[in-house]
Amino acid sequence: MIRVGLTGWGDHPDVYSPASKKTDKLKDYGGHFKIVELDSTFYAIQPERNIRKWIGETPDDFGFIVKAYQGMTGHHRGRLPYESEEEMFRLFRLSVGPMLEAGKLPMILAQYPPWFDCTKENVGVLRKMREYLDDLDVAVEFRHQSWYSEKYRKGTLDFLREQRFIHSVCDEPQAGDGSVPFVPEATREDKTLVRLHGRNTAGWKANGRDDKKWREVRYLYDYNDNELKGLAGEISGISSEDVFVVFNNNSGGHAAENAKRFMGIAGIETARPGAQQLDLFGGEDL
Repeated sequence: MIRVGLTGWGDHPDVYSPASKKTDKLKDYGGHFKIVELDSTFYAIQPERNIRKWIGETPDDFGFIVKAYQGMTGHHRGRLPYESEEEMFRLFRLSVGPMLEAGKLPMILAQYPPWFDCTKENVGVLRKMREYLDDLDVAVEFRHQSWYSEKYRKGTLDFLREQRFIHSVCDEPQAGDGSVPFVPEATREDKTLVRLHGRNTAGWKANGRDDKKWREVRYLYDYNDNELKGLAGEISGISSEDVFVVFNNNSGGHAAENAKRFMGIAGIETARPGAQQLDLFGGEDL
């Protein structure tokens, strides 16, 4: 089964009912998509009250792909706000516990930075991640090409299988070492994650450390029908029981519309029974 969603639920006006309040965004979102990528966990480990609120606002079959806290994947700069690495991982696991209990946690997404290359030291970092989150399903996303080089690609995928990591397959611009190729290969029989970042090569090359607006251009992309058809064909061939597809190309507000078109092309149900639906193409209630 292919399950489709977006990164976050707070910035997709196409999926909100005109009569809804600002606090109803997640409820409206859950009427269109079965999964969402929870990005707020990257910036801070979330308090239990937030987690339980989000659980209560979503359908029983809804799933949160929870992004690992930045201190867990090497993005955090400066001193971590925790006494130890062990405490950080322990608090993160406690935070997502209610989602796991509710059956709404299909996976944790551990996205590593562009400078996290394929070295023995970094393989050790991944082993430690697996130890800390041993009882959770974890998807690993690389952003350095070396992991998929001719020399290391097979070893990378075999290692992910050995460690029971879910492979995060990425569609993104091919813009040097800081981008990875599209490799639609499963490392687990039950789950694979696919993240669609768009194909804005110029935006992808923008320097995130120097340009404050780099995020606004990095994911600025509108997939055309031929691209979505190609992706649908590749994704349908991934040998996992469930494939989770997340659109992250929302700098220009294209993600929701692209996801709906993809679902139509792939023959996936685009309306959830019992929920108020909006036609993303005409803006009228269905």
